[in-house]
Amino acid sequence: MELPKEFIDKYQSLLGDEASAFLESFQKEAVAGFRTNPLKTSQKSFPDPIPNTPWGHYGKVSGKSVEHATGLVYSQEPAAQVVAQVAAPTEGMRVLDLAAAPGGKSTQLLAYLNNTGLLVSNEISTKRSKILVENIERFGAENVIVTNESSQKLAKVFKGYFDLIVFDGPCSGEGMFRKNPDATQYWHKDYPSECAKLQKEILIEAMKMLSVGGTLVYSTCTWSPEENEEVVKWLLEEYDYLELVDVPKINGMISGINLPQVARMYPHHFKGEGQFVAKLQDTRSKEPIKVKSAKSNLTKEQLALWQDFSNQHLKRQLQGTLQTFGDNLYLLPEGLPDLSKVKIARNGLHLGAFKKKRFEPSFALGVALSPNDLVQTLEIDIEQFGIYVSGNVVPLTQTFPNGWYQVTVNGNGLGFAKVVGNTLKNYYPKRLRFRV
Repeated sequence: MELPKEFIDKYQSLLGDEASAFLESFQKEAVAGFRTNPLKTSQKSFPDPIPNTPWGHYGKVSGKSVEHATGLVYSQEPAAQVVAQVAAPTEGMRVLDLAAAPGGKSTQLLAYLNNTGLLVSNEISTKRSKILVENIERFGAENVIVTNESSQKLAKVFKGYFDLIVFDGPCSGEGMFRKNPDATQYWHKDYPSECAKLQKEILIEAMKMLSVGGTLVYSTCTWSPEENEEVVKWLLEEYDYLELVDVPKINGMISGINLPQVARMYPHHFKGEGQFVAKLQDTRSKEPIKVKSAKSNLTKEQLALWQDFSNQHLKRQLQGTLQTFGDNLYLLPEGLPDLSKVKIARNGLHLGAFKKKRFEPSFALGVALSPNDLVQTLEIDIEQFGIYVSGNVVPLTQTFPNGWYQVTVNGNGLGFAKVVGNTLKNYYPKRLRFRV
């Protein structure tokens, strides 16, 4: 890989004796990793765990595997996994992932929340927000909405609302050079300073959304001090009630430049790509906030149709606010404010759709629910899995009563489908279909 000369000069000056080892690391392959999903009922043992992490492993997973299709695994390189681990929300928290696509940090935050509290996962890019929705849907959490907004508009709706905000800022991307060599083409000596300016503008809005006594985790995938330590110092100066929390230095992470509490990940020390992370605590006494919660907008007929399906097929009541958007039914996490002025990419958990005086369950609901939550499940084998995900009807060798079933593979949900006679009709979304 050919690095920009000004980049080489900069890090020779910053790193001194370590510069040669750092620069040599760019000639090595990027380190791949993935996480397992603790929300899934049926777990599997994977090799090569990342030390000192709850769900991380080194290695690659196939996007065509059962584990990926059912949301049991999520590809994410090891350094990127550190950010949500530093944030480590406790159950019941209100959390914002401010720049969330493609979804690695959001899904990891959801693992910590364990279907409690709520996560607002935001992405300003409409195109990237669609990828975020797909990844969150596959992960199968019930307590998340995906927004497609600027930080300025979010701040008007969520003033002082979040216990925890994670902001992985848009940055110069130096830590991704091995993974994406094209990123070296748009790097120039002033680019980090330009990115730092944008990061500060977004952080001003983020601070409006942080609750009194809340926590802010700020991260980038770059090593530039202008975007890292200098931004953190600016935060401490602008908001004198913020205090740095020490980030444990695990697996080869090192302290920041003149800020020992923050953490840096360099590929010649850490088995992964580049990352910076800082954790800041609002030291003021925590105050409860009052929220005028969103209300259900279902008609009596729609509510009756949903209740009929729920009573017939579900073993537990789902907690949240029921809302329709067109003919589609969604379950919003409890305690959300009015979101009518916010662009929504995924309005909570998609439960299904009302069609001609009947309710049809969604793929998302069939992925999110545990088989233990359902009256009827139908386990298919690996051969049938290949038939199903390619969009074909699956012949059944065993007789089942007609009706809706959660399709499961290796014990985890792959959506809902209807049994008619001795066939399993195909309801796997066209946008997700593939050939094994």
